[in-house]
Amino acid sequence: MFIQTQATPNPSSLMFHPGKPVMEVGSTDFPNPRSAMNSPLAKSLFAIDGITRVFFGSDFVTVTKSEDASWEFLKPEIFAAIMDFYSSGQPLFLDSQAAAAMDTAIHQFALPCVSQFPSHRFLLSILLTRNDPSKCPGDDSETVAMIKELLETRIRPAVQDDGGDIEYRGFDPDTGIVKLKMQGACSGCPSSSVTLKSGIENMLMHYVPEVKGVEQEFDAEDEEASLSGQVE
Repeated sequence: MFIQTQATPNPSSLMFHPGKPVMEVGSTDFPNPRSAMNSPLAKSLFAIDGITRVFFGSDFVTVTKSEDASWEFLKPEIFAAIMDFYSSGQPLFLDSQAAAAMDTAIHQFALPCVSQFPSHRFLLSILLTRNDPSKCPGDDSETVAMIKELLETRIRPAVQDDGGDIEYRGFDPDTGIVKLKMQGACSGCPSSSVTLKSGIENMLMHYVPEVKGVEQEFDAEDEEASLSGQVE
């Protein structure tokens, strides 16, 4: 088994490509060892001293280390953990239902009919060509559907190339603020705030006039992981 590594914008995170599929659908973020109990691979990676976060993408595993840990010593152990997992025949998740609940993919939603929203007819016709235009709107408003589609088709692929992912957390129509959660290598990355403002925010505001800004949302687990990293 030949495992390739790829650097990310975050010097504390490294992508490992096992040459085999990792996640069949979406992605999964493990901000601490407790969240990895359902995954044999994530659990074994956290058993390596110096590992602070693990992330599963479609065909890669992103591992984040503490500041004082060295990749020179960590990489051989990570290689061994990944190879042992794939040779063991174990499932990626012990509980498939728990895995589905942790999936960070933007799930399918009923998209607005192009004819119902003439103000965005041209943009929708470009973005939604892979969807059936005869579908009627679901629970998502026109604005939320547009935001999700841009995240799924334009933004997430670029973020995943850097070893992370982005999760939609909500949109406040009163303030025009979109809430997003950065994951994997993008979580805690020094350049994540620049990516959020210069890249994601600008694109969403350009294509969706209702969007006035983007804010990053943190879970209690993220704050706990950040504090534990500082303590180490």
